[in-house]
Amino acid sequence: MITIARSNRLAMLLAACAVGAAAATPTSDVRASSAEQAASHSAPPAKSKLDLSGHKRIGKASFYSKKFAGRKMADGTPMDPHDDNAASKTLPLGTTATVTNLETGQSAVVTIQDRGPYVKGRIVDLSPSTARKIGITREQGVATVEVAPIAVPLPDGSVKSGAAMTQVQADARPRDRVE
Repeated sequence: MITIARSNRLAMLLAACAVGAAAATPTSDVRASSAEQAASHSAPPAKSKLDLSGHKRIGKASFYSKKFAGRKMADGTPMDPHDDNAASKTLPLGTTATVTNLETGQSAVVTIQDRGPYVKGRIVDLSPSTARKIGITREQGVATVEVAPIAVPLPDGSVKSGAAMTQVQADARPRDRVE
């Protein structure tokens, strides 16, 4: 049986714990500033937003160096310098696109399998094989290209036709004859 003195001590102890807990709980302003402070110190750099539009883009292309051969790409496959693979920060993995060197007019179809390039002003990194196909030399290293998506995978699992596919479809339409 609990005595009155013992129950009073228990009540006092519970009250002290409640007061201590209330004092230890930061206000919402303090919590917000703590959260902001933690986020500013530990947040990774902002990721580029994926471009699901399928629109053409013009920018600089570079190519992977030999040291990346065999390394795992963002899609989990090893980088093969002889395949037509490419890296983009904004096109979804699995996108197929036509890359055209605007200086030579040469083009190749690539599959986006990796993320990058991480150099300002560059929109795509190409495999060495693809770079050679479109006329980017090792000495040159960088060229101005047009990247025209053919098929863009969407988050819901569907695939959107890109600018290059739309152009192919337009070219394939029968023309009206004028006689």
